[in-house]
Amino acid sequence: MSLPSNVHVSRHPCLMAKLSRLRSKGTDSREVKSLINEISLILGCEALALALTLVEGPKGETPIGFEYTTTTVQPQALSIVPILRSGLGMVEAIQSLLPEPVPVHHLGLYREPSTLEPVEYYNNLPHHIPSSASETGTNASSLAIIVDPVIATGGTCAAAIQTLREWGAKKIIVISVIAAAEGVRRAAEEWPGAVEIFVAGVDAELTPNGMLKPGVGDVGDRLFLTIGK
Repeated sequence: MSLPSNVHVSRHPCLMAKLSRLRSKGTDSREVKSLINEISLILGCEALALALTLVEGPKGETPIGFEYTTTTVQPQALSIVPILRSGLGMVEAIQSLLPEPVPVHHLGLYREPSTLEPVEYYNNLPHHIPSSASETGTNASSLAIIVDPVIATGGTCAAAIQTLREWGAKKIIVISVIAAAEGVRRAAEEWPGAVEIFVAGVDAELTPNGMLKPGVGDVGDRLFLTIGK
């Protein structure tokens, strides 16, 4: 399967085993939540290892009195951007990997049923509306980390990338559990010079209503017990 160079598909054996378990309809909501968190941890480690740079900080002292040089990471202007609602299940894992607390900015997007195109219904990026067509928003992160378990048609992910680009983000990482091949290509091509996408698996097909085949079902419904609503 040919994918763009900015799409990274993990080959971690534990990750692939967890993804297989997540696919099962017999996996209950509590385990779905745990699996999403664990998969996000592994993907997050791989993504952040490439996106962050280690830098030396001031001198510190150990509990038994020895001096050492502290370390931190750059860029320091980071934010996590979950796509509501299923992206919420990935936030804690990424937060636990970062050495310092970072802002979490929520984006709400849903797919219009007839066209499968994204519609934004919520955006809490600070000062996200530019004052002119040529001016980006203020308070933007140097690195924005989009978390969304599934990339299907790619429309939602591409719209989120465009929103963050207009906000003023300099670089974007997308962390997703699973993607459709055509959808992840579409997302990767939205801003190829500044976007890297990390996924645990890629499915070749989509159903007519835009679901991955075989996929993992609707992760939001599985996480929040709203199947059939």
